[in-house]
Amino acid sequence: MRENAQEATPVLAGETLGLELEMGVVDHRSGQSRCVTDAYFERLAEIKRRRGERTRLETLENRTVNLSGPLGNSGLDNGFNLLETSFAPVRREEGGLDTLATRVYQELSDVLAALEAENLTLLNASEHPACTPDLAWRRRARVPRPIYRDWVEERKWRHFVGMDAKAQNGPCVSIDIQHAARALNVILALASAFIALFANSPLAAGKESGLKEHRLTLWEEMFREARFPEDLRLCRLPARPFSGLGDYFRWMFGATTACQAMPLAMTGSPNTKESYKSIPTFHLENHPSLERFLHSPSWPGRREGQEPVEIQPCGEHFVYSQFAHFLDARWRYTLATIPDLETLLAAWKEPDGLEELFSRHGARGYIEGRSPGSVLPDAQLAKEAGWEVAATAPLSATALQLGLLQNLAQAEALLRSRGWNKLRALRPRAIQFALDDDEVYALATDTLAIARAGLTANERRWLAYAEYALKTRRTAADRMLALWREVSFDLRKLVEQRTVRFPKDR
Repeated sequence: MRENAQEATPVLAGETLGLELEMGVVDHRSGQSRCVTDAYFERLAEIKRRRGERTRLETLENRTVNLSGPLGNSGLDNGFNLLETSFAPVRREEGGLDTLATRVYQELSDVLAALEAENLTLLNASEHPACTPDLAWRRRARVPRPIYRDWVEERKWRHFVGMDAKAQNGPCVSIDIQHAARALNVILALASAFIALFANSPLAAGKESGLKEHRLTLWEEMFREARFPEDLRLCRLPARPFSGLGDYFRWMFGATTACQAMPLAMTGSPNTKESYKSIPTFHLENHPSLERFLHSPSWPGRREGQEPVEIQPCGEHFVYSQFAHFLDARWRYTLATIPDLETLLAAWKEPDGLEELFSRHGARGYIEGRSPGSVLPDAQLAKEAGWEVAATAPLSATALQLGLLQNLAQAEALLRSRGWNKLRALRPRAIQFALDDDEVYALATDTLAIARAGLTANERRWLAYAEYALKTRRTAADRMLALWREVSFDLRKLVEQRTVRFPKDR
């Protein structure tokens, strides 16, 4: 999109806010990683029903994996030892960050109450510090989603490396489709600031890893033996920013990539984890790229049970595949109506073509942040920073992303001043050193300043945790390392101080 056209169009960001909050489950007494049972979801459902919420339990292979309700989905990420709540979008006129925070704390309260009956709780960590390496346990702990079987058996991903409760805090901030690529570039380029400010996994397999955010070694480890080499490329920042949504999707779906498994029945735009990870799928023979498949009249495939099928491509296949990369941010979207495939492919060739076409089809989208580690309030943080700062920890990454997108022009100016390739090079340093690295610290300082300028006075208070980490140059990872050494590497004693607790006024 032309730069003057960009600046002439007002940027509508943050009209809705959501959050994907991941939470590692531990045994309250031993500190070991533990899996929840169906009884946990039943207790959680009863807690919500008593408050008047209508809920529905969802199962896979006779295991409960999700509780859906009016305020979102209380489910699981990849394992039964890692909870994930996907909060329903909150509109600005409904209270924005304040209302989202109220829902987050209600959910944390509900989850802790439902876990308590089995002596389980939540750990403030973005990766369990001493999860068992036992592969048999990891297979048992894995949620039985069809897409995971495909990733392991068909694509040869080392999915087991993610089974140690690697937990992210995923801000979901809406953005006008005309500025979606600009917003995505900014969040990707400034990811090192998010990684450093919310680092929370310095331990792995019961030892100091040498990294402040070991969680983010996940993608390189998962894809390094992948059947399709391009799977590894799709977790690495490209050599230049995306020029528009067409460019973004060519990078993701282009000729050298291998199409993901496709759903057998298309029902419109997927927008929840259960919709794209839990439905039956088929594989395309010879593993073409999505681009090649979409340009074909039909393509042979096979169902999960190896039954042959012949598939005709459609616009829904394009929309469905939007999750097919593992960068630090994604643009996620739904369409009110799906364009016919011929029109979609023609628009894809044109500059700004997808932006214009999707606008006509009622596109609603947001930037899904994936780089911040999950940081939750605990006794150690409250003692050091006070409950007022601790209370903002779950919402601080959302406030940071919101401020940047509401101040998009200045955020882009920061990107240009640092340079895309220099910012790419900072990422491994942010993972290893967090705010101890002077260049990462300087980037985080500038990023926070721009975000603060993009927020209202009321919204700025939710930056308190990030500002505290910056001011002290002490992250959740630094606090965990100090505690680990203080308790002489005793997991149980570490967990005593790092289990999730609420501020006194909540």
